[in-house]
Formats: sequence, C-alpha cells, structure tokens
Amino acid sequence: MLWLVRSAIVALYPSGGALPGAADCGLDGFLRRFRREAPALVWLGVVLGALVFHFSAFFTVFVPLPAFLLPAGLRDRHASRIASTNVYLARQGIFLVKLAAGLCWGADAEVRRRLALPPLPADPGTWRTS
Repeated sequence: MLWLVRSAIVALYPSGGALPGAADCGLDGFLRRFRREAPALVWLGVVLGALVFHFSAFFTVFVPLPAFLLPAGLRDRHASRIASTNVYLARQGIFLVKLAAGLCWGADAEVRRRLALPPLPADPGTWRTS
C-alpha cells in the first residue's frame, strides 16, 4: 500500500516554481516511518484517502482510469478537483493524505531554506517509548 499512498502524495504535492515537490523530500523513508509510528486508525485513513484519490478520477476528469495511470496534465487536474470536492468524506480522505504529505514536505531542510525558515532540529526519537 505504500506505493499507492506515495503516488497520491506525489500527485498532490508536485514540484513547482522554486519549491521542490514531495518526491524530492525523502518521501519513501518518511512513509515507512509514518506507517510504523502512526496509530493504526490514522494510517488506515491515509490509505483510504489514497484509494479515494486514485479511484475517483472518473468523477473528476471523466476518464475511467485510476489516477496513477492518468497523463500528468489530467492527474494534476484530478488532484485539484478532488481536493476541493463538495463530497465531504472524499475531501476529508484527501485531507489525511495531504496532512501526512505536509509533515514530510514541511520538515524538509531544502523546503524550509527556500521559505526562509530555520531547519528543524534532529528528531530526538522520544515520542514513542517502549
């Protein structure tokens, strides 16, 4: 399921202008760690949000393909439309995917540098204790 979540995140956080996209921010390592550390219900919500993202393209761009098979332009249009849909449950599922993506993207040193923000300190690893 990681590839499905990763694909949705990359489509929702593309690189643009001077800012890198989520794919440029150590996304694979972040997702493995997020999967390991997040509560099961949060991870389930992110996976369900990714499923909604990929399998709702017919309703947004009227093409009967999953989003990961769409050409880049249609995938971008789908991402924009599904993230702002009036269907509350779909929008909330996409929000969970974007929340996880934002945690990775916003903590990236290069993104923070380009936004004139100081780098975050190293993670002390104390959030989850045995």
